[in-house]
Order: sequence, then C-alpha cells, then structure tokens
Amino acid sequence: MTSTLTPGGTVSPDRERAVAMGPAGPPADDRVVLDVVVPVYNEEVDLEPSVRTLHAHLRSAFPFPFRITIADNASTDRTLEVARRLAAELPCVRAVHLEEKGRGRALRAVWSASDATVLAYLDVDLSTDLAALLPLVAPLISGHSDLAIGSRLARGARVVRGPKRELVSRCYNLLLRGTLAAHFSDAQCGFKAIRGDVARTLLPLVEDTGWFFDTELLVIAERSGLRIHEVPVDWVDDPDTRVEIIPTAIDDLRGIARLGRALSTGRLPIAQLRTQLGRAPLEPATPGVPVGLTRQLVRFAGIGIASTLAYVALFALLRTQVDAQAANLLALLITAVGNTAANRRLTFGVRGRAGVARHQVQGLVVFMLGLTLTSGSLAALKLAAPQASRWLEVAVLVTANACATVLRFLLMRTWVFGRRDRPSPPPPSSHPDHDPRPLPAIPATSSWKVIAR
Repeated sequence: MTSTLTPGGTVSPDRERAVAMGPAGPPADDRVVLDVVVPVYNEEVDLEPSVRTLHAHLRSAFPFPFRITIADNASTDRTLEVARRLAAELPCVRAVHLEEKGRGRALRAVWSASDATVLAYLDVDLSTDLAALLPLVAPLISGHSDLAIGSRLARGARVVRGPKRELVSRCYNLLLRGTLAAHFSDAQCGFKAIRGDVARTLLPLVEDTGWFFDTELLVIAERSGLRIHEVPVDWVDDPDTRVEIIPTAIDDLRGIARLGRALSTGRLPIAQLRTQLGRAPLEPATPGVPVGLTRQLVRFAGIGIASTLAYVALFALLRTQVDAQAANLLALLITAVGNTAANRRLTFGVRGRAGVARHQVQGLVVFMLGLTLTSGSLAALKLAAPQASRWLEVAVLVTANACATVLRFLLMRTWVFGRRDRPSPPPPSSHPDHDPRPLPAIPATSSWKVIAR
C-alpha cells in the first residue's frame, strides 16, 4: 500500500496490520506494536533485497504485530516505484513519499503519524545484524526504557569498518561528551527505537531534519531524564555509503552549537519536560537522606577548586595594585558571581532565565558571609602578625575561603536553589499519551508466527 506524506506529516488513514498468532489464537488487542521505518534516497538497487530480508526476519523472529514503512526522501531514481511494488506485494509493508530530502524530516513525519506502540528505524544497507532488533525494542515494549540505540562502541559490539570512519565516529562521540555532556556511547548508528508516546512529546522540540536529528533527539531525551537502552551490535560497514563526511561533520558542529545554546539559555523547556514525562528526580526513600548529594558534592567541589584557583590568581594580581582588603573584596566578588552561575547550572540543575536575578542576589548574600569570614581572618592575621608575608596572607585566605565554601554549599542547597524551585512531577498515569491497555505478553514458545490480516 502507498501513501504520501506532506512535510507536515499527514498520512492516509488506511493501514495494514500484522497479528501475532499462537496456540490460543490472536490476542484481543491487535494494535501494531512495532513500526520499522526505512528511510531511503536513490536506493533502487538495495531497497528490494533489504526490505525482503527485513520482512522475512520479522515474520519469523518477531512475536508482535509489526509494520515496515519505506520512507522515500524525494528520490530521483526508481526508488519510489520499487517501494510501491513492495508495498503492494508484501503484507505489513507500506510506502510513503516526501517531497523534500532529509532523514530527520522523514523520521519526524512517519513517526508523528504512526499509531504503533514502538517506533524504530534502520538504515537500508542493513549494516546492523537484525538479530539485535528484538533486544533493541524489548525494553521499550515492556515499558522499562524510553529509547533504545544500537551501539558500535559499547563493550561486546563487533564492528568491521575502515580506520577513517572509526576515527570520525569516536571523535564525534567524544565531542558530544565534552560539549553536551552526553552519556550514550554511539549517536550515529542507524539502528534506534523510541516509544510512541515519548516520540509525540519530543519530536516537536527537535529542529534538525538531516543527520543531526538522532543526536538532537537523544540529547533532549537524556536531559529530560528518559532512560536510554543500549544494545551492542554486530555491524559491517557499507562501502557504498551515501554519507558525505565533511559536509555532515560541518552540519553536526552547527547542530551542537545550536543545541548547546538552546540548553544554556533555557529555550528548551527541560524542567517542564521532566515534569510532563514524570522524570523529575526521585524523592528520597529514607526521610532525611538528600537526593543526589554525592553528585552535587562532586560538581560543587570541582567548581569550588576552579573558583579558588581563580580567586588566588586574581588576589595575587590585584594585590600589586591595591591593599589586601580591596584585593580580597574584588577577587571574591568576581569569583562569587561566576561560582553562583556555574553551580546554578551544573550542580543544582537549574536552567533557564527564571529566577536568575533572585539567585544572584541570594548568591551575593552568601558572598557577604564569605567575605565576612575571609576578611575577619585577614584582620586577625594583621593583629597577630603585622609583618606577615604575602604568601602567609594567601595561605590564611585560602583556608578561610575553604571554610566559606562549605557554608556556601549548605546555603545554596537549602536556600538559594532549594526544592521550591523544582516542581513535583505528576503521577505517570496523568501523561496525556498514557495508554493503560497492556501489551500482549511475549510468548514463551517459538511456535508463534506473524501473518498478515
């Protein structure tokens, strides 16, 4: 069957279904559980054998109702003709056509219009072994995870590809870790899945329509507290790949910069997403035990070390121009503003511009307490040792600043960035896309098969 998708993503209502049949007959609920999208552009040669291989694999090895959607990205060869023929011949296969290119554009359009519980996509070259498909989507079907990715860089993966593409892939993922604090191991593998309800929430926020689409979706999902499942895959490089490394790398760098700005300025509503998706930090199981204390201490300590080094450098520099009290005041003031901003974002996870002024004012109050402590220490030193050396002054101030740092953490955690700034999440059942109907159970026998209806 064939339908046409407009750039907005509308699709004709008629769909084909597959029904998992077993000894007890079909399940009462015959919803399509998995919709596998194969985005293609000028793939008239590889499309038919790849779709037939995928179709045969799903019929024999996948125990749930499925659909294969061939998404033609404005091909100029016979790709659409081949796709239509396959859709007419094979059950549970459909073809859609987009007038514009872009893998991200195709996935957004098809996924937005799909009624399947789990949405997936894979590259038409089938570089990834299809044996990983059921492990990829099983945690999503069960509800344990929200997204799943195949990884060529995870422990246990087996990969055959040239050194250039290996180097580019590893460098790109290291760049994501360094710039966007990503924790997933492989953003570029063309083998991913997402729950349908999660996709309907995240897709409107993803701007890219090309190769960076995957990365942007994963970063937003991770920042929103969603669980990303990784599957080590067997992967063999396609020597006839259509990916142009240099233009794609430039587009990816632009995407990283754009996404980084959106996250840093609060244009992406991460806090609201966490609340909507029910992924706000868990409340402590034991009363009196703080949430995320270890992580906060580590980050606060790192920022504190950097602030202390900056403070020492500024004090030593300013001391050559002004007296010790003035140098201490200026150095502490400059580092306090930067310290408050860094802890606001990195330690306590407060993003966006809401409350920035209040946080800085409260941070300055904390700064005044630190100033009182350090200035008092400096005054006490002058009384005890009027001829104290410059380095002794620095040592006393560093010690006093360390004590002020402890006080600063306690006040920031309980007062400046307290729990009042973090709304409680609604119960999961209140999510607008929550579907209370259970999925059919995974069959315990291998005698089940998939047939078309």
